[in-house]
Amino acid sequence: MGSREMLKALNPLKVVTIPLLLGSVLASPAIAQSPTYGVGRTPTAEELRRMDIAIGPTGEELPPGSGTAKEGAQVYVQKACIGCHGVAGIGGAAPVLRSERGADVPVWQKERILPLRSPFATTVWDYINRGMPVGLEGTLTPNEVYSLTAYLLFLNNVIPEDQVLDKQSLPNIRMPIGDEFGKPHEFKPNAPRLKGYPY
Repeated sequence: MGSREMLKALNPLKVVTIPLLLGSVLASPAIAQSPTYGVGRTPTAEELRRMDIAIGPTGEELPPGSGTAKEGAQVYVQKACIGCHGVAGIGGAAPVLRSERGADVPVWQKERILPLRSPFATTVWDYINRGMPVGLEGTLTPNEVYSLTAYLLFLNNVIPEDQVLDKQSLPNIRMPIGDEFGKPHEFKPNAPRLKGYPY
């Protein structure tokens, strides 16, 4: 069969296929607009409460509990944080948790460390609570999270070792990055990067 005969044989298929495709495309919005999908259900109040775990800068969502850096050092060992992050937050396969650079080095020139780069101490608490330890996320108690947060902030010279962190004190901590995290600049196409921003 030559190419002309093939085209003639395919033409009836085109005549039938195109209307079918158009009909299915035009009918799909009508199907999608049906009143009931028959799938899923409204979440319960308890399910919504469990999903609503975000902690804002004011800390009003923080749970009761407390912790210090000394307690956090013990939790750090007990929960095997040391296995991924190394002794005192340095030397593991996971990201470092403590800067090895001096206090005179600007924060943007230090390593990418959450307790240094975070604009709010509550963000550090929130991250540990949601994401640590890897593979066992959500298993830490509020006291353990407060203690680990205190430990990381102490390691980076943000708070003294004996400071107690709780729902009231945590949001009041002044972070090393200060207001530098939020300096918006006017963006224009092909504009240079923000001055001093290394990434």
